[in-house]
Amino acid sequence: MSRIKKILVSQPEPENEKSPYFDLADRHNLKIDFRPFIHIEGISKREFRNEKVDISKHTAVIFTSKTAIDHFFRISEETRVSIPDTMKYFCISESTAYYLQKYIVYRKRKIFYANGKLDDLMDVMVRHKEEQFLLPLSAAANEEIPELLNRHKYKYTKTTLYKTECSDLSDLADVNYDILVFFSPSGIKSLLQNFPDFKQNNTKIAGFGSKTAQAVAEAGLRLDIKAPDVKAPSMTMAIENYIEEHNKINGKS
Repeated sequence: MSRIKKILVSQPEPENEKSPYFDLADRHNLKIDFRPFIHIEGISKREFRNEKVDISKHTAVIFTSKTAIDHFFRISEETRVSIPDTMKYFCISESTAYYLQKYIVYRKRKIFYANGKLDDLMDVMVRHKEEQFLLPLSAAANEEIPELLNRHKYKYTKTTLYKTECSDLSDLADVNYDILVFFSPSGIKSLLQNFPDFKQNNTKIAGFGSKTAQAVAEAGLRLDIKAPDVKAPSMTMAIENYIEEHNKINGKS
């Protein structure tokens, strides 16, 4: 087996020059390319109106991502809904909350945030049970958040504001990589939609999270690198551990 030289990460290229991917490439003399396998598309004004959701009837919004924030304010503008200053915003994390500054005067609004965990977000909301919450989601969102809201007896309305679509990867048809790195089941779906005759052979597949691992297995593919785990809490650490072991076995270290 030959030395690992080329890796394709199915995400946009990091903007931060100090990304661990660049350090990984330098340490092991790798060529690491970045290419999103999926992209987000907002639903149209007509599609939103077909949902019959009245934003103005809600007193609070739950945001679990920056993408949800973008599309909430986009659809509000497109449908000419004026968001009142009294609207409350409940965010999954501090960074998500601060992202609201793109659309509102942060210090003049009622904004609450959790530590990145859904259970903590439910605890943050517990003092505001009288609110009528709006929950913007993607078309492919799972039922974890609605189930938690139901369990805690919050009054809320789900609305689909955006969807995940497979990107066109046809220009990669003749490009070969030693490792393909995935972070969601949607990435695996895009791989197979773009290349229905894909044969894994000696290509290594790295997957982040249990749902991605499950998608790899259901696609009949082999998961060679899994993260996170005790020895590798990040994907770059998992890849590095694999490369070091791979090169050691093959006498290339």
